[in-house]
Amino acid sequence: MRKISIIGTGYVGLVSGAGISEFGHNVICADVDYQKIKSLKNGVVQIHEPGLDELVKRNLDARRLSFTENIDNAIRQSEIIFIAVGTPQAEDGQADLSAVEAVSKTIGKNLNSYKIVSTKSTVPVGTGNLICNIISSYKNKQENFDYVSNPEFLREGSAVKDFLWPDRVVIGSESDKAFGVMQDIYRPLYINETPILHTNVQTAEMIKYASNAFLALKISYINEIANLCEEVGADVHQVSKGMGMDGRISRKFLHPGPGYGGSCFPKDTFAIAKLSQKHGVRLNTVEATIKTNLFQKKRMVKKLKDLIGGTFFNNTIAVLGLSFKPNTDDVRDSSSIIMIQSIIDQGGKVNAYDPVSNAKMQKYFPSINYFNSWIDACHEVDGTVIMTDWNEFRGMDIGELKLRVKNPVILDTRNILSIEQLLFHGFKFSNVGRKLFDNKKN
Repeated sequence: MRKISIIGTGYVGLVSGAGISEFGHNVICADVDYQKIKSLKNGVVQIHEPGLDELVKRNLDARRLSFTENIDNAIRQSEIIFIAVGTPQAEDGQADLSAVEAVSKTIGKNLNSYKIVSTKSTVPVGTGNLICNIISSYKNKQENFDYVSNPEFLREGSAVKDFLWPDRVVIGSESDKAFGVMQDIYRPLYINETPILHTNVQTAEMIKYASNAFLALKISYINEIANLCEEVGADVHQVSKGMGMDGRISRKFLHPGPGYGGSCFPKDTFAIAKLSQKHGVRLNTVEATIKTNLFQKKRMVKKLKDLIGGTFFNNTIAVLGLSFKPNTDDVRDSSSIIMIQSIIDQGGKVNAYDPVSNAKMQKYFPSINYFNSWIDACHEVDGTVIMTDWNEFRGMDIGELKLRVKNPVILDTRNILSIEQLLFHGFKFSNVGRKLFDNKKN
């Protein structure tokens, strides 16, 4: 059993902490947010992530997992320290490393024996050197440490599964001793035959950014193909299915929609683009991905406005789905933000509903109307738009929807509703990547 501390109890830190304790190690999760720590000590998880509540509770009860706001003490008690603080996008597009730098100073001041410092946070290439320099400048001369880059590859909505059954574990380290310890931490994954990739620090840092940028590129690409499909009469779902059958491409991340969002893809694509510009090696495909994604979000706004007659003014729109994807309450960079803001700016009103994200979106739009069901949100509205593919929207009773709305107009940005049912109930509608009979039957 290893003694481990994880600094930061946000999405990455909490999932990683609970997951590592599930492997049988003693894990202390530390954070400066007293209220968050207080809740976690009582087993209350404030993040909506399937299976995370149970994982935290199980390891709390087993006394393998604990929480504290005393970061200094957590560092002193641990053999391995994971940095899992936020690296949000700064105003210039680069990753904001201020929290990483602050934690590094704290680690240096509290280094009381040999320790391994590892980064879980998504950081640009070269951050490892920065962290090592900061720790070295604050530590006692006699104390030593090794640094490891151990990026996470967690998908919101399936993060617990991704941590416990990962595709791979990347360990960037120049120290054989540190690599051996990290191998030992992940030893339970040997049962699953999880490959462990040993690289240098810079390579590990690059793998994370390159992976996220490529996945974002796939999403933007299929969205552009979807837009073309609408014009030529092709079905994007059949196109993506046919593409995905090619082993060189795969089916994953070939789902058209209103554009990607969340805590990773937007900031990580910007960050790697800025990094490339800094080094004089422009990533033109990544820069195009960023532009395409913004275009797709704005295109959804135009599609909806065209559907309801060319204006939002004095019209009430039901926006169904606020999180950037289902099974999470994360609304950061959600396509719904641009949709809602555009409706408001153009004189419209918004009725909003999401199964779990109403409270999170209220921080962005405190004055719009929030409802506890899609049925209530759609009452007497002039138009409806589905922004997130929650299962309850997939099972929506179109006949019931017809009875609730003032005007039977809907934009399905996730292509989850039955075209046949919409036609049967007389809806004027549109979706993404499928030509709809020129609306002659609507």
